[in-house]
Amino acid sequence: MKEVLATSDFKALLYMHGGDILESSGMQESRQYMQHGKISVYAHSVSVALLCLFIAKRLRVAVDDISLVRGALLHDYFLYDWHDRGAGHRWHGLHHPKRALQNAERDFSLNQIERNMILSHMFPLCPCLPRYRESWILFTADKICAVRETFAAVAAG
Repeated sequence: MKEVLATSDFKALLYMHGGDILESSGMQESRQYMQHGKISVYAHSVSVALLCLFIAKRLRVAVDDISLVRGALLHDYFLYDWHDRGAGHRWHGLHHPKRALQNAERDFSLNQIERNMILSHMFPLCPCLPRYRESWILFTADKICAVRETFAAVAAG
């Protein structure tokens, strides 16, 4: 294995393991919803998935790459504008993992690792404990990307 994989290697893994998700109508719909600042849910999910791969490879953690990519891409598959508080999304931070899982299960076949990744990515805000290495990597990558995206939005003014 190479010491450090190139960005193109991570993108190749992303499309190899998650191309069906990226091309799905639901994921395409997520392009219209903003996540942090001016970053769409789609772009956030792709960034998180790529960072998950980077973390796993850099730390040489043995993971299921397919589950890692798929769970990361689907972790915010809630498919609504969470900024619209009038639409009943006031407690988005608490409820979106369950909604994302419901939508993901409707549209894709998921394994236990992927389900746990989606449900536990907001731990400890949500009570589902990350039970797999892939879940902990997603938990970490999601927070890093969220902070980076939020600060970029603040800096842009």
